[in-house]
Amino acid sequence: MERRAFLKRVIKSFFALIVLALTLSVRYMYPVGIRKKTLHFFLLFDEDDLPGAGLKRADFTYDRSGRKIHGKVFVVAAKGGYIALSPVCSHLGCLVNWDTNRGEFLCPCHGGRYGMEGEVIAGPPPGPLTRLPLEVTEGKVYVGIKL
Repeated sequence: MERRAFLKRVIKSFFALIVLALTLSVRYMYPVGIRKKTLHFFLLFDEDDLPGAGLKRADFTYDRSGRKIHGKVFVVAAKGGYIALSPVCSHLGCLVNWDTNRGEFLCPCHGGRYGMEGEVIAGPPPGPLTRLPLEVTEGKVYVGIKL
């Protein structure tokens, strides 16, 4: 085998190994849990407890891998009906809180501000608060979360 042909083969093999290593590392680092999430509905409260105006914070718990997970959601009486908003800020994932005096959601981390329906008012958030599926069935209110 000529020296030139040998070097070409070595270089091609080297780059093939790099591509293989990158492919395997991306596959390894991409969490399996994200790929297989399904929507689950959790009971929040009775339909009679829906807010007539404004919003209501609802806490719920569920089991995941033998651990109790606590979550919260804001149920808002919006113009077109009721909506459920995730309390997770779209900027860096901090939990927002409702400020009754200002009438808006405030992020304690970087000063992000959201309106009552989750739209960005000011600050660094790149997008609105996430809307979650909300169902009212047989007098009970349920929120959908992907797990």
